[in-house]
Amino acid sequence: LRPAVMAIYHFARTADDIADEGDATPEQRLAMLAAYRDDLVRSLAGHAPSTRWQAVFEALARRSREFDLPAAPLHALLDAFEQDVRNPPYPTRATLLDYCTRSANPVGRLLLHLYGISDTRSLQQADAICSALQLINFWQDLGVDGPRGRHYVPQADQLAHGVTVADLASGHDSPASRRLVQDLCAWAGALMHRGAPLALRVPGRAGWELRLVVQGGLRILEKIARMDHAVLSRRPTIGLADAPLLLWRAWRMSWATP
Repeated sequence: LRPAVMAIYHFARTADDIADEGDATPEQRLAMLAAYRDDLVRSLAGHAPSTRWQAVFEALARRSREFDLPAAPLHALLDAFEQDVRNPPYPTRATLLDYCTRSANPVGRLLLHLYGISDTRSLQQADAICSALQLINFWQDLGVDGPRGRHYVPQADQLAHGVTVADLASGHDSPASRRLVQDLCAWAGALMHRGAPLALRVPGRAGWELRLVVQGGLRILEKIARMDHAVLSRRPTIGLADAPLLLWRAWRMSWATP
């Protein structure tokens, strides 16, 4: 399955770079994403893509034919990258989760498709894991995204804790911002635990990798808590020193009830 996974990865990575890297204007990024989507449509229909991203789409088309990949999740990812370029506010948690249905959940659904898993329970748990990972990444990167003008904290949560966009972009933690981050991390952690049993039902190596993904996300939340949720001034990371603990926790998961 590795060639198919890599084809999906390179498709998403390239689109993400179009949306987020370099010094292009928003209008230029949207135009490039539109051209990228045209190549997706052409390649999935059996036609030659443009030469601009030829390697990406030739590999994706080949694996799409081999595994009958659904097109909808691929288009959903492009919808999310276009949304990133437009950089809208997120009034509520529901609107942020709606974004995750395009930015994160399609990846989990594509991987489950490769393993022939399509039951409703598994799809819902995959969505929970992927959305949780997206949220954890947001809270991990609060001190990076804020100064760049990217704000994913729902406005309702900001209001509830008395924290403004300017506060989040300041690079300075406060008691209010720490309480906000604590609340947001609890939300992400609950989502992760809701989806975690899926890792015990996915067979083989993929199941073990998924356990490590789950434990990696939970480990970031643990590190944020140990920092007293001061993520505006310091970004928590996972390194090689965390590997033994993650492996131990992944192994312990194998004895849980899925």
